[in-house]
Amino acid sequence: MDGTDGARYLRIAAELRGRIESGELAPGDRVPSTREITRQWGVAMATATKVLTELRTAGLVRAVPGVGTVVADPRAGARPSAPTPVPAPAPAPVPSSVRSGAPARRSPRDAALTRERIVAAAVSVADAEGLAAVSMRRVAADLGVAAMSLYRHVVDKDDLVLRMMEDVFGRRTFPEQPPEDWRERLALAGRMLWEAFRSHPWLAPALSVTRPQIVSTALPFTEWVLTALQDRGLDQWTVFTTHLTLFNYVRGTAVSVEAEAEAEALSGLDAEEWMTTQEPALLALLATGRYPLLARYLTDGYDFDLDRLFEFGLQRILDGIAALMADTP
Repeated sequence: MDGTDGARYLRIAAELRGRIESGELAPGDRVPSTREITRQWGVAMATATKVLTELRTAGLVRAVPGVGTVVADPRAGARPSAPTPVPAPAPAPVPSSVRSGAPARRSPRDAALTRERIVAAAVSVADAEGLAAVSMRRVAADLGVAAMSLYRHVVDKDDLVLRMMEDVFGRRTFPEQPPEDWRERLALAGRMLWEAFRSHPWLAPALSVTRPQIVSTALPFTEWVLTALQDRGLDQWTVFTTHLTLFNYVRGTAVSVEAEAEAEALSGLDAEEWMTTQEPALLALLATGRYPLLARYLTDGYDFDLDRLFEFGLQRILDGIAALMADTP
């Protein structure tokens, strides 16, 4: 970050502080996320993160899992200008032979830090503001610890994201007694994936199909699908490709979830409200008569629902697999 961005983060923080102190942003109101700050003020993500860290350090805002960063309620306690350091307990006497190699003392908060707490905090940030908002510094700030203390539990951000994925998939389990019908098994797997992606919009874009990450808790999904397709007359390549096709369909559809959440946060309009703003321009195009079928279907009304779209596509994929099995000797 150059000197210009360094000065800008202070100006942006001062602007948001003014809006909070004037009452324009009341306690409990959401403040702009890091993603919104980068777009609204045209700064880098690191600068946007420093803005929220500055406000959080001043006690003006706090992170709420599943919601985002909101204005703190001053009645909940005094707002310190800087976090109050917690004195570390006096170290026990250490023999001089090992004293020089003793690790630096850790604060009680750092000592109580666990990998599970780090991952949970990172998931909360990603759920509320997107994966781009997750950084070691941001997660440490939410936990009230030094950023360097995180490296005792995770290697770097890539390692943290992998553990976030493992945490999300690890909370979802298949029934011990699977349905007898292969189609029901695949439908169950597809819906479970869809629910995970809907609950965590950052997850689908974070997963790669061409360079898949080794997410141990996601492997039961693969095994479940392969087992459902095994011994159905399909060769090994077709079985595994069918698994990939199902996964990529669910993931590809879910990629729109994070983009929609971001667009709604930036515009303040949900998908239906945004479409209403586009209606005059669309009607003007349809009035030219060049698109009679499009005009007919839209005039009769089309209720766009992402969950319904997903379910329709899932059933068509299963229809295709059924036809493939029927054509296989």
